[in-house]
Amino acid sequence: MNPVFEAILARRSIRKFTDAPVSNEDLSAILEAGRWAPSGLNNQPWRFAVIRDGECRERLSRLTHYGLVVRSCALCIAVFYHVPSGYNRDKDILGIGACIQNMLLAGHSFGLGAVWLGEILSQKSAVNGLLVLDDSYELMAVIALGRPDERPESERRPMDELVVRNV
Repeated sequence: MNPVFEAILARRSIRKFTDAPVSNEDLSAILEAGRWAPSGLNNQPWRFAVIRDGECRERLSRLTHYGLVVRSCALCIAVFYHVPSGYNRDKDILGIGACIQNMLLAGHSFGLGAVWLGEILSQKSAVNGLLVLDDSYELMAVIALGRPDERPESERRPMDELVVRNV
């Protein structure tokens, strides 16, 4: 089977992590994968804040119902929409979604686990305050990343429920 397709089918959201660190090399490669996502007009409207520091992650954990995940992972990557770099909000956000998916798949390919946290979006201003970022950076997601300590299963809806038209 194709290795990219295999990674797509095998990747799962990981919410339990070991204490093992994430190497700088793996982190750099994951950020690089995000950087190479497609974007409209190649505007690359994403920006990243890497959060390794335990105290900062502790404070971040208080801003989400998934605090245990944030505290237990090796690091978090906060993904932002850099509003001044945008040209069409809808297209820009779609590109940021592709950027996040690239990073999730890259992490999986290195034997890491990750989860895309979206519930924290209700605390966008507080996250910006914690990271000392102005309103030109709009939080899109936080990725919790580390060595997986679980192997969750997942199911998908049947294709005939998803394809609404095939002409």
